[in-house]
Amino acid sequence: MEVVRPSSAALPKQQSSVLALPPTPPATASHSRDVSSDDSDSDTEREVRTTRSTPLQVKPAAYPLPPKSRPDTTVLPEDFKTPDRHVPRDPRLIRLTGIHPFNTEAPLSELYDEGFLTSKDLHYVRNHGHVPQVEDDEVLDWEFSIEGMVEQPLKLTLADLLKDYEQVTYPITLVCAGNRRKEQNVVRKTKGFSWGAAGLSTALWTGVVIGDLLKRAIPKRGAKYVCMEGADKLPNGYYGTSVKLNWAMDSNRGILVAHKMNGESLHPDHGKPLRVVVPGQIGGRSVKWLKKLIVTAAPSDNWYHIYDNRVLPTMVDPEMSANLPETWKDERYAIYDLNTNSATCYPTHDEKLSTVGAAKSYVVRGYAYAGGGKRVTRVEITLDKGKTWLLANISYPEDEYRLASDDEALYGGRLDMSWRESCFCWCFWDLDIPVDSLIRADDIMVRAMDESMMVQPRDMYWSVLGMMNNPWFRVVIHKEAHELRFEHPTQPALIPGGWMERVKKTGGNLSNGYWGERAEGEETTTTEQEPAIEICLINKDIKRVITINELRQHGGETEPWFVINGEVYDGTSYLEGHPGGATSIFGAAGQDASEEFLAIRKYMHTLLTVGLSHISLTRPKDSENAKAMLPQYHIGTLDDAGRAILASGEAASEDAADSDVPRPTFLQSKVWTKAILSAKERLSSDTKIFTFDLEHPSQTAGLPVGKHLMVRLRDPATREAIIRSYTPISEIDGQGKLHVLIKIYYDTPERKGGKMTQALDSIPIGHFVDFKGPTGRFEYMGRGVCSIGAAQRKVKRFIMICGGSGITPIFQVLRAAMKGSEDPTQCLVLDGNRSEEDILLGPELDGLMTGNEHRFHLLHTLSRPGDDWTGRRGRIDADLLEKEVGPCEGPGGDDLVLICGPGPMEENVHTVLGRLGWKDDDLMFF
Repeated sequence: MEVVRPSSAALPKQQSSVLALPPTPPATASHSRDVSSDDSDSDTEREVRTTRSTPLQVKPAAYPLPPKSRPDTTVLPEDFKTPDRHVPRDPRLIRLTGIHPFNTEAPLSELYDEGFLTSKDLHYVRNHGHVPQVEDDEVLDWEFSIEGMVEQPLKLTLADLLKDYEQVTYPITLVCAGNRRKEQNVVRKTKGFSWGAAGLSTALWTGVVIGDLLKRAIPKRGAKYVCMEGADKLPNGYYGTSVKLNWAMDSNRGILVAHKMNGESLHPDHGKPLRVVVPGQIGGRSVKWLKKLIVTAAPSDNWYHIYDNRVLPTMVDPEMSANLPETWKDERYAIYDLNTNSATCYPTHDEKLSTVGAAKSYVVRGYAYAGGGKRVTRVEITLDKGKTWLLANISYPEDEYRLASDDEALYGGRLDMSWRESCFCWCFWDLDIPVDSLIRADDIMVRAMDESMMVQPRDMYWSVLGMMNNPWFRVVIHKEAHELRFEHPTQPALIPGGWMERVKKTGGNLSNGYWGERAEGEETTTTEQEPAIEICLINKDIKRVITINELRQHGGETEPWFVINGEVYDGTSYLEGHPGGATSIFGAAGQDASEEFLAIRKYMHTLLTVGLSHISLTRPKDSENAKAMLPQYHIGTLDDAGRAILASGEAASEDAADSDVPRPTFLQSKVWTKAILSAKERLSSDTKIFTFDLEHPSQTAGLPVGKHLMVRLRDPATREAIIRSYTPISEIDGQGKLHVLIKIYYDTPERKGGKMTQALDSIPIGHFVDFKGPTGRFEYMGRGVCSIGAAQRKVKRFIMICGGSGITPIFQVLRAAMKGSEDPTQCLVLDGNRSEEDILLGPELDGLMTGNEHRFHLLHTLSRPGDDWTGRRGRIDADLLEKEVGPCEGPGGDDLVLICGPGPMEENVHTVLGRLGWKDDDLMFF
């Protein structure tokens, strides 16, 4: 491999802090300013600091200072109805996880253009939940503790930190461990959302060295870790993690308990009023809204420390990972120090460069960083896929702070940099490349190396969480008419674009070692793309504009209106016909139902695509019919103000979770409520019982017999909602727990498996899941009385026909009928399965028969029985139905048939019973 040495002008300027490039990043050039005045301090803070025995001397300084914050940031309309409605934000930030929680990065070029230091407005944000609200007059009283294995446990306020401890100011780059994850998600979905290449930012942080606090508390012998916990209450507890104690005590590590960012009090998204800042390590170790420092002998046992910020071995896939708790707990896979990484910022994605009459060269520019205090020592560019390399210039703005005197102050903290060689910040690189060279090249690739000679790898190391992605950053060059067009690998979040998506869509294998370009002899693969689905159909003749107040007047059980993609629909005439029952319409009344409609539509479309067209045979109205009928219910368009104000289902769920008043019942019809997955019990090779902990031990589910609940998960990469309905097998009056039996449809070479079932199977114990309900048209109220839609019906005998996991709604009704001592209802259960292993809830069914033999008859039939099976063989077919069910006795009979199972079985049952004279009014399909 040949290394081409550039001219002397292109050699790295090892100590330069200025990028003499057009345009120069505004905050990268050195600034000269008298920093003796601290305009951002409150009067209280200045008063507290005047009590110091030896005030810091201050002198004029020459080093990068932060860009001015925008004075006009406000709470954005999309945040009005979330728990973050008190947080002003910059609209330029790209939201990576929908509206809430707030996880964002800046557009890459705007981040670069701000220079070495990033304003609070464009600094990336990683929030796991809602932002704790702390009023300005509460800031100095903010309290945190130092406890655990210490001789002198402490409780301190922010006022104590300002009064009793030395303040320091450091420039520090924070980097999310998921930076550049979108590239891994394109290759293969991980369990994380799609960061682009701007998941990093640099700021001046002011606070107290954490070692000074720990020395005051005096760690005990045997203590090895410092656990940190924030005030952000999440479904899995408060966010927390840990670092090694000797790192925290090492001043070279520079770990701070910080209260200022760029000279201003912390912004709410960045930890107001107090946070930890850990230089050189992944951002997930820098706990915001700090409440506890706990000195321990072992790493943190916090859920987020164990199940977040890990690089598991590459062969562990999402499905495997959910069943490997010991692997997650293995500290060998925990991420602390950042790895070496770099990216190209200019040319930008889709930037065009004229090749006619243009400049003879182009300056390619970007960033690089390393971890653990290491310095980036070289950045190299290749225009021929690594055959030869060019050495780029490197600029280190961090070095300018080292030139300040030992007693220099900045934003009220000593600029304690001159003695320390550790590097806490990113650097910039550039290389002036002749346009003729770019014309001859197919791409530009960059790699960086740190002082330990660790260099970015050529190829990706895929892992289940998609973290620490750092292969060579590749920008493709397209030759178009009289110009070059540059294409980055991906765009963040769901923003389309990038050569990786393009290559994958055209059948390229991104893991083949050639960036998806076909090697000689390699076969083309095809990537299945889900067909685009038109979600909302409107009546084009309707021109009415509806306000949010009008919508809310129809948020109850009278003339319920709902919204889909900004269009308003009146569900009154659909109350009886909806397959989920009137409760589904009432649950959407006054709400935005777009997410539920989209998720169910995509699910139904998938079933139809694979040929399960039977779904519309017997339902009063299925989702396909609902789509076609929407124009009939369309009454107008929600105005712009209403769209901005209307809460998403997720936002409403967060509001409900914030309430401190314990609710007696768990399910809510209008908002999603979180439960924690606490156990998985395997019943067969593809069936498990998932147990969820409700909000408190005495809470009941609130699900009537025969009704269903909706379950929601989010695809971690696309953030798309996956919503399905299930019937739990829990006792109706059971407290504190919810048990749901689910058949898992795994991927096979012939077809894709179930999105929801595989997603549920892949989440670990301790993860939360969203629930909503109840839904469904059928309810069993006891003693043979049931409700179907708005009508009641008296039943003397239930004929229950089920297959596979279709036993679950049948089981709920059967158990209620058999456990009622005064319930005279007869039940015939025909349960069809492939093998004896597939018979679900067999012991429970047998238990219900005990004492009820006179009114409960159970028959199992197997289509693929073993040699030792002595029961009926075959499917639920015409012979079985004619023998066990027989002809209908006439209209308005006392029998009701309940049916739930695989599509072909349901279709066959419907056909056979129709021939036997059974009417649809006597058939209930769950």
